Amino acid sequence: MHRIETTKMNRRTFLKKLTRTGFAAALATSLAYGYARWVEPSHLTVTHHTLSHPLIPKAFDGVKLLQFSDLHLGHYDSLERFYRIINQINKLQPDIVVFTGDLLHEANRYPHTEEVADALASIRAPLGKFSVYGNHDHGGYGTDIYRRLMERAGFRVLVNEHALVRRGQERIAVAGGDDMMLGQPDWAKMTSGIPASTYTIALVHEPDGALETCRYPIHVQLSGHSHGGQIQLPFIGPLITPPLSERYYEGFYHVGGLVLYVNRGLGTTRVPLRFFAPPELTVFSLIHR
Repeated sequence: MHRIETTKMNRRTFLKKLTRTGFAAALATSLAYGYARWVEPSHLTVTHHTLSHPLIPKAFDGVKLLQFSDLHLGHYDSLERFYRIINQINKLQPDIVVFTGDLLHEANRYPHTEEVADALASIRAPLGKFSVYGNHDHGGYGTDIYRRLMERAGFRVLVNEHALVRRGQERIAVAGGDDMMLGQPDWAKMTSGIPASTYTIALVHEPDGALETCRYPIHVQLSGHSHGGQIQLPFIGPLITPPLSERYYEGFYHVGGLVLYVNRGLGTTRVPLRFFAPPELTVFSLIHR
């Protein structure tokens, strides 16, 4: 009799433990999903970095360049959050602002292009605002929509070309390539005519393009596209890396003599989740050394 009762107790204890474990796992999964769906996508981070180089002119010492990327407006993001991002950009008081692609998720279906253009126009950057195409800016017949919107907002859209940014008698170059997936990028054309020994920053939407960029007289490449993997797991890494961001997906890399920085972007795609990859504005301080 004693053995039977012990067996029943062991079985009951095992079932209780199994139930508790299952409940804990379900709760943890629900909490993780809630965080990834509602908390982290709204948790805007601002990262500050320094770019130092002997070719950065002394007149540009301390100049702030702000990068933002991959808004994907119209997918899972609201105009209200977009306006908050614009306000944050202006609070940071950048001298130069660059956008590295993927503004609207489907440009030909997005109903608020006028409001977006007005908001982008309110960004203050005394030394200039520049942008390049991402794959979503070309997709959905969005090529002309994107260009009109960005130009109305005061951004110069760089397509295999560069601009010289001047401060006093000195200058740096900001170059921009066409999107690698749906455009026709041309690095030689993008850098043609840049004066020798000019510090050059290239905007290329897809980060893996650095393997080509490093072959040209370019010092820094700024990219987006990857969303920082969007969902990252400890010891595993990113779960979602779009084509041409498998090799480089977040932060700084050295590719040959080129410095590459991959911004995590602001919106989401495929799934409305972010986990250990919060949305990002990046501020670079230029330093002559």
